[in-house]
Amino acid sequence: MSNNSLTDLHMLVWTALMAATIGAGAYLIVPIGPVPISMQPFFVFLAGYILGPTRGAMAVGLYLLAGTIGLPVFAGGKSGLGHLIGPTGGYLFGFVVSALLCGLARRGDVVISWFKGIAFGAAALLAVYAIGSTWLKFALGMEWSKAWMVGVVPFLPWDAVKVVLALVCSRYLAKFSFLPGQR
Repeated sequence: MSNNSLTDLHMLVWTALMAATIGAGAYLIVPIGPVPISMQPFFVFLAGYILGPTRGAMAVGLYLLAGTIGLPVFAGGKSGLGHLIGPTGGYLFGFVVSALLCGLARRGDVVISWFKGIAFGAAALLAVYAIGSTWLKFALGMEWSKAWMVGVVPFLPWDAVKVVLALVCSRYLAKFSFLPGQR
C-alpha cells in the first residue's frame, strides 16, 4: 500500500468514526423540556471541524443512511425513513449543511483560529435552525413564531456551547497531531 492509500484509509476510518459518534450522541441526552437536549449537534460540529467540509458532510450523510436503513441512531433510538421525513427531519438534513460549514473553517488551517471557528460555527447553527424550523413549520402547519419558539429558542444556548466545545476539542486534537491527514 502506498502512503496515499493509507491516508485514504485513515480518512475513511475517521469519517466512519464521526458518523458513529453522531449516532451515539442521540443517546447522550439531558431530559429537560418536551424535547430532550442531545449531544448530536456537538458531534456534527466536531465532524466538520475535524474532517473538513466534504468528509464532515459525508460523515453526517453516513449517519443519515444508517438511520434510514433501520439502525436506531436517531433521537430516542428511532430509525427509518418516516423519522427522516417527519417533523424533525429538517434538523437532520440541516446537520449536513452544519458539518459542511464547520468544515469550511478548517480549509487551509491545521489549527482553526477562534474567530474563524466561532464565525463558521454560528453560520452552522443558523443553517440548521433555518432548515429545521422551516421544515417543522410546514410539517406541522405552525406559525413562524411558534416554530421558532418550539424548534430553536430552547436549544440555542445549549448548541452555542456545543459549537465552542467542538472547536476546543478540534484545536486540542490539532495541537497534538491527532487530526486525520495531519502527520
